[in-house]
Formats: sequence, structure tokens, C-alpha cells
Amino acid sequence: MTQQRKIDRRIFDLYDEYCHGRMSRREFLDKAAAVTIGGVSALWMAQALMPRYAEAQTVSFTDPRLKGTYVEYPSPGGTSGTMRGYLVEPTGEGPFPGVLVIHENRGLNPHIEDVARRAALAGFLALAPDGLAPVGGYPGNDDDGRVLQRGLEPAELDRDMINSAWYLKSHALSNSRLGATGFCWGGGMTNRLAVELGGDLDAGVPFYGAAAASEDVSSIEAAMLIVYAGSDPRINAMWSDYEAALEANGVNYEMQMYEGTLHGFHNNSTPRFNEAAAALAWNRTVGFFREHLSG
Repeated sequence: MTQQRKIDRRIFDLYDEYCHGRMSRREFLDKAAAVTIGGVSALWMAQALMPRYAEAQTVSFTDPRLKGTYVEYPSPGGTSGTMRGYLVEPTGEGPFPGVLVIHENRGLNPHIEDVARRAALAGFLALAPDGLAPVGGYPGNDDDGRVLQRGLEPAELDRDMINSAWYLKSHALSNSRLGATGFCWGGGMTNRLAVELGGDLDAGVPFYGAAAASEDVSSIEAAMLIVYAGSDPRINAMWSDYEAALEANGVNYEMQMYEGTLHGFHNNSTPRFNEAAAALAWNRTVGFFREHLSG
């Protein structure tokens, strides 16, 4: 039995509330401790859900096949006017298609950096911006990261991500073809980026992110591969309206629902990770980008 199957669904639901900032860490642990299963507190289940980044790294920071550096660039209209991101270059001289990798609601943590390295290994010039850079950067833990990101002005944070996309698209190693992917908050940002950039975004792959507003979908020109977890009621409830708007506006899109998975199933640092679904979703993401960003 996998660790995911051992954890009671009630604890997963509490974790979802905690992850999305609707309760504190202390409240999450207290509520989990109050749940008893077979006479035993479920606190251990809550503790097991906390991310373990060191154990989850799949591509080393020092992998010789890549070159990763932290870069700074202007971000007019953003939180502070300046942004910082983790840029990962593939082997070779380039130019390369660019892929923006957008974090969750807690800043640029080690998992998202690892995803950026995976994208570079697949042949893309990858940039993972840190939305918390203007306020000191990812603080080293997700709890403080969530608090920091929640304190930012949403429109300014969005602008920082849009400016990051422009920076990547115009980079000297870029072939000017641009894709974007993101997870949870970053998935919603990927949808919003498709609206904001119009024809300047070639492909978007949002993972379980909030849908773009229906009235804005007419601005989307990118090909979209939209990824959902099978059990994710809040996000999945948005699909019907989003699908209708995509159809009405003739957007080139595909939706993939991964049954038997939870919100966050691609993140291999917590037990919500579903190895088979994550591997399939990532392989499809890479193939989608290769299809739409080549040339």
C-alpha cells in the first residue's frame, strides 16, 4: 500500500485548505490531531504530508548537462520594479524554445527549481521566476512563503510573471517561441498569461489552476493543454464554463483529467504525488511543447 493510500481523505482535505492559505499550519496540525482512526490520532498523517524537497530532487543543481544561474531583470509595474528568476540553459549553443515554469502560492521553492531543470533537460531554455524576489525571495520554507505571497498585490505579482515571460522570450538564447506551465497558483497564472500575451504565447500547460475568466478567453491564441486532477472539486468546478468559452472562441485546446489523483499530484515532494500520472502528464507536457515551440 502506498503512503497516499494510508492517509485518510479527511487529512488530505485539511491539507488542501492549509496549502491554499485557508488555515495556519498550527490549525492544520491541531485539526488533524483531533481526527482519530482506530483510536490513534491522525497527526502523523498531517506530518507526512509536509514537503520533503531534498528527498524529491530528480535533477541535481550541479548536473553537468545544464547551466543554472539566478538572473535579475526589470519588471515595470510589478511589486518593486525588479525581478529575479532561476534560468536553466540546456546543453548546446541554441537558440532554444523558452518555457516559463511558474510556482505555486509560496514562491520559488526547491521543487519548482527542480521542474525547471527537468524542462532544460528536455531541451528548453527554462525560467522559473520567484514572485517573492521583490520582498526578499523564497524564505526557505513554504509556510512563510505562503504568508509573503498572500501579502503581495495580486495585479503587481501578475505583472512580475508577465514581465518574466517577456524577459525569457527576448533572451539571447531564445528562439522567440514561448511556452508556459505552472502548478496550482502557477496554473491559474498560466491561464492568465495566455490571456495577457495573446499571440506572443505559443503554448500553455496549466496544471490544476484557476480558469481564465470567460469574458477574457477571446484573447487566447496559444495552444492549451489543460491538466486536472481527478479529485479537485474547487478547481474542477470551473471547467464547464472555461470549456464553453474555449469552444466559443475557437481556441486550440486539449483537456486531460487524471482520474484517481489529487490536487498537486505532480509534486513529488509530498504523498499527494501520483508517480504514474505525474510521469505521463510531464511526458505529454514535453511533447506538447516540442510540437508547438519548434521552428
